[in-house]
Amino acid sequence: MTRTHTTPAAPASTSASASRSTDQTVVRRPKPRWLLGLGPLVLIAVLLGLFSLLNGPGLSRLGQGVPPKEEVAVEDVRLTPGQIIITVRNEGPDPVAIAQVDVSDYYAAFTQTTETMAPLQTSTITVSYHWVDGDPYEIALVTSIGGKIPAAIDAAALSPERDGSFFGLMALLGVYVGVIPVALGMLWMPFVRRSSAAWVRGLLGVTVGLLAFLTFDATLEAFDLVAGTSAFGGPLVVILGALLSYLVLEATDAWMRRHQDLHTTGEPAALSPRRLALLIAVGIGLHNLGEGLAIGSAYAVGSLALGASLIIGFAIHNTTEGLAIVTPMARTRPSLARLAVLGLIAGAPAVLGALIGSTVYQPTLGAFLLGLGAGAVGQVAVKLLPMLKDPEGKTFTPLTAGGIVAGLAVMFGTGLLVVA
Repeated sequence: MTRTHTTPAAPASTSASASRSTDQTVVRRPKPRWLLGLGPLVLIAVLLGLFSLLNGPGLSRLGQGVPPKEEVAVEDVRLTPGQIIITVRNEGPDPVAIAQVDVSDYYAAFTQTTETMAPLQTSTITVSYHWVDGDPYEIALVTSIGGKIPAAIDAAALSPERDGSFFGLMALLGVYVGVIPVALGMLWMPFVRRSSAAWVRGLLGVTVGLLAFLTFDATLEAFDLVAGTSAFGGPLVVILGALLSYLVLEATDAWMRRHQDLHTTGEPAALSPRRLALLIAVGIGLHNLGEGLAIGSAYAVGSLALGASLIIGFAIHNTTEGLAIVTPMARTRPSLARLAVLGLIAGAPAVLGALIGSTVYQPTLGAFLLGLGAGAVGQVAVKLLPMLKDPEGKTFTPLTAGGIVAGLAVMFGTGLLVVA
């Protein structure tokens, strides 16, 4: 005989309790993801704040017996009648005070805007000294603990007054070295349009060579500006600027590919020649912004004497940039208005750069802007490489390789005309 065991039914109250427990588990929502990400940041900020307020508990003896570290950079030297005006920045971790100013073995009277400079703070030192036009001077800024910050004036000359005529001159300078040369270079458009497919690939190789030269030239110039300085990251700002502009243009390129003719093909289209020309113009414009900044600042401090030969050298050097813009549009018919806009995008930043450089120039800012230009033109050069392929799929043929070498040679040769 088989026995059947039956389980007694749970009381109604127990079933109801289990049901409510299940309901509560379902209703409970997880914490927002942004709150989970914000929590550690808040905790870190609180701990750092407490550490700072308590002045590093347990570390009070860490800096005992260690002399302060003084790192001061001279950013600007201007000469006015009977005065030498020097702008310096404290690049070290400790406060710095300037106690004396030595001008060619003569301790001169001076005033300063900041008695003690905190880290990264600037001070403008006005030295009373009757300098002689054309004479060289060795300057030493002596700190309160005896350190010396050297500065040199190769040939004393009156610094230009920054008035309306000065800014007009800087704007005209930007037009001469930026806008006009790019516009002249774009006059190669009819020649490019009548060239065969093989020669267009060769001209694209020239464009790649031009952009590659601009990339290396801007990078080396930027590193030279911040050589020996650690303010605001020193050489790292060059790399930061280059990566920033490269990634921004890459993101812009991807966005344009995704939205171009996506509704008809269902797939991202190749970047059109007109939009590629726009990217080239933007990259060259960023480069000319940094170039204008360097030119304006050099003239403002008297280290660049503007002459007709130097202006012509800049113009010849930058004319090839116009060719780089129009070459990708060899098989299109862009309007004059579009060409004018592209020319202004590429050349007009030189005007802005010259104005900024002549007024509020700072070496780290100049290096950062040159880094932006280097990253931008480098990104565009990479984007042009697929357009060099011939019908057999080869990128570096004798014609395209020769074009790249020719582009590098032209930029190097014309660059020798602008060495000041």
